[in-house]
Amino acid sequence: QVQLEESGGGLVEPGGSLRLSCRASGNVLGTMGWYRQAPGRSRELVARLSRGGTADYAEFAKRRFNIDKDTTDNTVTLQMISLWPDDTAVYYCWAAPNYWGRGIQVTVSS
Repeated sequence: QVQLEESGGGLVEPGGSLRLSCRASGNVLGTMGWYRQAPGRSRELVARLSRGGTADYAEFAKRRFNIDKDTTDNTVTLQMISLWPDDTAVYYCWAAPNYWGRGIQVTVSS
């Protein structure tokens, strides 16, 4: 059984940065990534990283977000810069085939 635990969310001012982390317990062998869901909107992909190191980003995440993985402790991170109010959402860690974290709130507001 795989469990995913997110950390690093919170409140940040527009233009600021945050780094999300997700630690996986259990046998995670495949792709891991991040999704987000804003109020009144569907959950959407932010970024994902294959076991082989290939990254896939949503258009809004390109040039602002970076996903990385530390295989020594089964952690995937999402470094976010130039955050704006539209980035406000609950961010979920995900691992293939279909494991989800509980989600962590990111609020961008002055």
